[in-house]
Amino acid sequence: MPTYDYHCAANGRTVEVKHRMSEEVRTWGDLCTLAGLPLEATPADAPVAKKLAAPMYASSGNMGDDAGPPVMGGMGSIGGGCGRGGCGHAH
Repeated sequence: MPTYDYHCAANGRTVEVKHRMSEEVRTWGDLCTLAGLPLEATPADAPVAKKLAAPMYASSGNMGDDAGPPVMGGMGSIGGGCGRGGCGHAH
Protein backbone atom coordinates (compact mmCIF):
# COMPACT_ATOMS: atom_id res chain seq x y z
CA MET A 1 0.00 0.00 0.00
CA PRO A 2 1.40 3.45 -0.90
CA THR A 3 2.29 6.03 1.73
CA TYR A 4 1.05 9.62 1.43
CA ASP A 5 1.64 12.86 3.32
CA TYR A 6 -1.31 15.18 3.92
CA HIS A 7 -1.15 18.72 5.26
CA CYS A 8 -3.92 20.47 7.18
CA ALA A 9 -3.72 24.27 6.91
CA ALA A 10 -6.18 24.65 9.81
CA ASN A 11 -3.73 23.21 12.34
CA GLY A 12 -0.42 23.29 10.43
CA ARG A 13 0.13 19.55 10.82
CA THR A 14 1.40 17.10 8.21
CA VAL A 15 0.51 13.45 8.71
CA GLU A 16 1.82 10.38 6.86
CA VAL A 17 -0.66 7.56 6.20
CA LYS A 18 -0.86 4.43 4.10
CA HIS A 19 -3.98 3.77 2.08
CA ARG A 20 -5.18 2.33 -1.20
CA MET A 21 -4.85 4.53 -4.26
CA SER A 22 -8.62 4.30 -4.70
CA GLU A 23 -9.27 5.88 -1.28
CA GLU A 24 -9.78 9.63 -1.11
CA VAL A 25 -8.69 11.67 1.89
CA ARG A 26 -10.26 15.12 1.81
CA THR A 27 -10.72 16.20 5.42
CA TRP A 28 -8.95 16.18 8.78
CA GLY A 29 -11.56 13.69 9.98
CA ASP A 30 -10.77 11.30 7.09
CA LEU A 31 -7.07 11.62 7.84
CA CYS A 32 -7.45 11.07 11.59
CA THR A 33 -9.55 7.96 10.98
CA LEU A 34 -6.87 6.46 8.71
CA ALA A 35 -3.97 7.45 10.98
CA GLY A 36 -5.70 6.54 14.24
CA LEU A 37 -5.32 10.09 15.59
CA PRO A 38 -7.74 12.10 17.76
CA LEU A 39 -9.38 15.14 16.13
CA GLU A 40 -8.37 17.37 19.06
CA ALA A 41 -9.42 21.01 18.44
CA THR A 42 -9.37 20.79 14.62
CA PRO A 43 -12.81 20.51 12.97
CA ALA A 44 -13.39 17.15 11.27
CA ASP A 45 -14.41 18.92 8.05
CA ALA A 46 -11.18 20.95 7.78
CA PRO A 47 -9.70 20.26 4.33
CA VAL A 48 -6.37 18.51 3.89
CA ALA A 49 -4.08 18.54 0.85
CA LYS A 50 -1.90 15.71 -0.40
CA LYS A 51 1.72 16.79 -0.48
CA LEU A 52 3.92 15.81 -3.37
CA ALA A 53 6.52 13.28 -2.37
CA ALA A 54 10.16 13.70 -3.33
CA PRO A 55 11.18 11.25 -6.04
CA MET A 56 13.27 8.32 -4.90
CA TYR A 57 16.69 7.94 -6.44
CA ALA A 58 18.75 4.80 -6.55
CA SER A 59 22.49 4.87 -6.49
CA SER A 60 24.97 2.10 -7.05
CA GLY A 61 25.84 2.31 -3.34
CA ASN A 62 22.53 0.77 -2.32
CA MET A 63 21.97 -1.65 -5.19
CA GLY A 64 24.72 -4.21 -4.65
CA ASP A 65 28.30 -4.60 -5.80
CA ASP A 66 27.61 -5.37 -9.46
CA ALA A 67 25.03 -2.62 -10.09
CA GLY A 68 27.42 -0.43 -12.04
CA PRO A 69 27.52 3.37 -12.09
CA PRO A 70 24.35 5.44 -11.70
CA VAL A 71 22.62 6.32 -14.96
CA MET A 72 23.03 9.94 -15.99
CA GLY A 73 20.78 11.67 -18.44
CA GLY A 74 19.09 14.94 -19.01
CA MET A 75 17.70 17.39 -21.48
CA GLY A 76 19.33 17.10 -24.85
CA SER A 77 21.30 13.97 -24.04
CA ILE A 78 21.24 11.00 -26.33
CA GLY A 79 21.91 7.59 -24.91
CA GLY A 80 22.09 8.83 -21.32
CA GLY A 81 25.30 10.92 -21.52
CA CYS A 82 25.70 14.38 -20.03
CA GLY A 83 24.58 16.14 -23.18
CA ARG A 84 25.98 19.57 -23.80
CA GLY A 85 28.63 19.61 -21.13
CA GLY A 86 26.39 20.31 -18.15
CA CYS A 87 28.20 17.59 -16.21
CA GLY A 88 31.52 19.45 -16.27
CA HIS A 89 33.15 17.39 -19.01
CA ALA A 90 34.53 19.21 -22.06
CA HIS A 91 32.68 18.29 -25.26
